[in-house]
Amino acid sequence: MANELNRYQRIIERIFLAKYSPGLHEFTFQRDEFEATAHELCITLPKNVSDILYSFRFRTPLPASVQSTAPADMRWIIELAGHGLYRFTLKAESLIDILPNPLIAETKIPDATPGVVAKYALSDEQALLAKVRYNRLIDIFLGVACYSLQNHLRTTVPGIGQIETDEIYIGVDRRGAQYIIPVQAKGGKDKISIVQIEQDIALSQHKYPSLVCRPVAAQFMKGDVIALFEFEIQQKHVAISAEKHYRLVSPDEISEEELSAYRRRQVD
Repeated sequence: MANELNRYQRIIERIFLAKYSPGLHEFTFQRDEFEATAHELCITLPKNVSDILYSFRFRTPLPASVQSTAPADMRWIIELAGHGLYRFTLKAESLIDILPNPLIAETKIPDATPGVVAKYALSDEQALLAKVRYNRLIDIFLGVACYSLQNHLRTTVPGIGQIETDEIYIGVDRRGAQYIIPVQAKGGKDKISIVQIEQDIALSQHKYPSLVCRPVAAQFMKGDVIALFEFEIQQKHVAISAEKHYRLVSPDEISEEELSAYRRRQVD
């Protein structure tokens, strides 16, 4: 079994199995354990140790030997638990990954992305953030005037540790109410995780307690359609309060029939 696993999987598997015992629903481990574990397994530790954690938190599943210990309909995830401290936690499958609903109708938006920006975007995530920003998709989605405050905000939140949010917007509505809007963006194979949304909410409450938090996530779909989600806390859990899908096109690709259909849509 071990020979079939890559080095990331072997390291995380060893850390998990060394601490797990039946009946546990969560337990912590330290970042320092990666070096000792790699030494025990005679594995060269990656230069960027954080990539191991990012991979299993947002990109790839934990090894089958880890997930096989979880009850039906539940899954082990890795959460932040403080400075240099992490936590394996059991969560219901339905409360982890967020996937776009394929039945949501698309809305065509005239593409205002500067050509030079689209040409030199370095990654799916960066391209997605740029398209969202230049096309004012957060404004359109939430129905408030929004302004980008900071990209890749990295800060420390008590009880969680260091976290990073892809972009922070400030919003103002017609009444003058102000909002803090943390945005997570995912392209390629990365998935939106409820864990990240929970962290964004905690960040907003800690750094901007006087503003109303409206967390948003953006996801590239097939055909470069952009799915946007808004979240809220419901019965102590993160829930999706709105989901819309946008396709950026040249203005002449939006027909009169489509514009007429948009006018007939029910306003949320």
